[in-house]
Amino acid sequence: MLEQTADVKRWSSTIARVREQIAKVIVGQEDVVEQMLWCIFAGGHALLEGIPGLGKTALVRTVSDTLDLSFSRIQFTPDLMPSDITGTNIISFGPQGTAEMSFQPGPVFSSIVLADEINRASPKTQSAMLEAMQEQTVTVGGETRSLPRPFFVLATQNPLEQEGTYPLPEAQLDRFMLKILVSYPSEEELKEIVRRTTSTAQPLADKVASAEELLEIRQAAKEVLLADEVLDFGVRLLMMTHPEEAAAPELVRSYVRFGSGPRGIQSIVSAAKVRAVSKGRMHVSTGDISAVAIPALRHRLFLNFEGQSLGIVTDHVIREILDVLEGGK
Repeated sequence: MLEQTADVKRWSSTIARVREQIAKVIVGQEDVVEQMLWCIFAGGHALLEGIPGLGKTALVRTVSDTLDLSFSRIQFTPDLMPSDITGTNIISFGPQGTAEMSFQPGPVFSSIVLADEINRASPKTQSAMLEAMQEQTVTVGGETRSLPRPFFVLATQNPLEQEGTYPLPEAQLDRFMLKILVSYPSEEELKEIVRRTTSTAQPLADKVASAEELLEIRQAAKEVLLADEVLDFGVRLLMMTHPEEAAAPELVRSYVRFGSGPRGIQSIVSAAKVRAVSKGRMHVSTGDISAVAIPALRHRLFLNFEGQSLGIVTDHVIREILDVLEGGK
């Protein structure tokens, strides 16, 4: 028991060091950073959404700087082809004129892949990313190759400029453990951003966690205790996102067309376990479930026509469900 307590403190300290290094470069955005860390240490993918200029790309780069992992950035454009991501077979000629086929790996063969403006790629290219995200493999020329371990995609998209974009299909959205909204900074944060970016001294993050430490914490998080009553709380939360559910709030029955699938509760529990470890605990609480519910479910609820026309936000729907559940505890 004492040994496990020491391990939990060490894992929590590693996550705290990563958080501190990110704060050296990124101003504010504490909730965004925290949610990204839940994803990374749980082994999931994250979708960051926010208007241009909020530092989404810089945030992902900074996260990669704190981890001793390979990193690559893919700028998604409408003319991007699947082979530009996965790689391709090329013919190389030897000194005697002999020809042989060899595989040239693409940028997806990295532990951390920044998929910048992922919704600008065509569905054909997005399908290649879907295999990488779900199966952690790439198939080229009939041969399937495994991606590095660990592997996760940190994708960004702009919610405003939709011209020339291809909205992500529901199947691919569902592969993202969390959808993270990057908010606009406050006045004080803006001042600090200007100070850091317009001076000669540019802060840099140090590498403070190795691949082995990340995988150790990921495995440890899977062993975090999940009591039946806490799991029941999470399952009730998920079931209440469905409009046909008798216990669903009026907001759900009126404006939600489809609720979350099973990956919703899987994402909630995985992120909640990492949150518990980061707090120095080896058990999940209902507070952990509530804390991760909105980023885990906001992209898994689909509004009906009336809900869309009235501008209903899925975050408000999830908050309503949480209020009902927490009031009934």
